[in-house]
Amino acid sequence: MNPKSNVLIIAGSDSSGGAGIQADIKTVTSLGSYAMTAITAVTSQNTTGVKSILAINPKQISSQIEFSAKDIRPNAVKIGMLHSKKVIIEVLKSLKKINVKKVVLDPVMVAKGGTRLINSTAIIYIKRELIKKTLLITPNIPEAEILTGIKINSINDMIKSGKILVSLGAKNVLIKGGHLKSFEIYDIFVNKKTIKVLKSKKYKSKNTHGTGCTLSSAITTYLSCGKDLIKSCELGIKYVNEAIKSNLNLGKGNGPINHLNSITLKKKFK
Repeated sequence: MNPKSNVLIIAGSDSSGGAGIQADIKTVTSLGSYAMTAITAVTSQNTTGVKSILAINPKQISSQIEFSAKDIRPNAVKIGMLHSKKVIIEVLKSLKKINVKKVVLDPVMVAKGGTRLINSTAIIYIKRELIKKTLLITPNIPEAEILTGIKINSINDMIKSGKILVSLGAKNVLIKGGHLKSFEIYDIFVNKKTIKVLKSKKYKSKNTHGTGCTLSSAITTYLSCGKDLIKSCELGIKYVNEAIKSNLNLGKGNGPINHLNSITLKKKFK
């Protein structure tokens, strides 16, 4: 089968394969599209935590973005880990040059094990500049708390934080509710005209490493294929839930989800 669309991913590498650029590539590929990458950082990590982070030179990140897009035109762009203000500035310059309208930002700030992945200056610049340049921003609750400065303990708090991000210049916001203490998952979509609660079943599993990266990549892939924004969010959530449900159970810590859940193998590969 030929790829349905082309997706450019700008994100950090996760050596364990559960999150970051590796999760992004698996997601885009399993949903039938073609993945290109610009790696922003190289991490040494596994399911128990992050050992080290090596930052990639901002100019090299720009080169990856522009040189890839010059040859293969992306239909959409997903942005993950951007660890410094300098990186964000270079990425913004490159995005302006390649001129892709469908840009999804997953503001990755803290790894599943608690390691900080971004400095405070970068957070300020995300709020001041980057969120204005994207079609959708997809923070989880801890990330939304950092970006808005409010404590989130309820659906109403999630809606409030979404409205604050819109007031800061975000066009569309999806607050991910996986950290909320509830019997079901509530993800909140907010823009200037719409507030929509997306409810789904909560599966009990410690193996949720990379869910945020996966969701934003799935949404980006659906957008790249021509789906509208809310439908892309709904389909992305469904894809992630099915990947959690299969409970892959790899590693000694917070294991990865099953990105291959959507793939039906041809007979010759079975």
